[in-house]
Amino acid sequence: MKEQSRLEQQLSFALEIDKEKNIFRQTHLSGHGRNENDAEHAWHMAVMAYLLREYSNEEVDIAKVMLMCLIHDIVEIDAGDTYAYDAEGLKTQKAREEAAKERIFSLLPPDQKAEFTALFDEFEAYETAEAKFAHSLDNLQPLLLNNSNEGGDWKEHGVSSATVYTRQSKTKLGSEKLYEVTDRIIQENIRKGNLKE
Repeated sequence: MKEQSRLEQQLSFALEIDKEKNIFRQTHLSGHGRNENDAEHAWHMAVMAYLLREYSNEEVDIAKVMLMCLIHDIVEIDAGDTYAYDAEGLKTQKAREEAAKERIFSLLPPDQKAEFTALFDEFEAYETAEAKFAHSLDNLQPLLLNNSNEGGDWKEHGVSSATVYTRQSKTKLGSEKLYEVTDRIIQENIRKGNLKE
């Protein structure tokens, strides 16, 4: 079998990531729509990153944040979506995602494989200003959708306010301002009975 050209490798990767559109999340679209897919979540986060960049705690390279948002869930093509409040699924998530990262990013030319792997790892490590801000958006985006649907996903899964606060606690590392919004939304949903105390 002849070796693929650089362009063939890039197009192979581009076609592979189309599969992200088939990975459905627990979160529903606003207006009580269907479950959103990973690609929609990533797109929404990336636009929000640009829109809300002034609320990052630190100066960030916004293009880098947006690319992090766009690629952070590509691994779920193989690993599947792990619901944020699924304790059992969370135990094996890292191993499943590491294997997926290796397979999927290996479709790229070596320099781009290294670039995407480094960006994915930076997001996961949660240490840089860009990773922290990207995570804030990863937390806020489903919260906004769930709030717009009267907490339907929380009610369906019997999620408690303490669990949501634990999940959202790191939002403030990327954006104090967005955490204020998060806190307000959680408190409203407790008052409305959408979140158990």
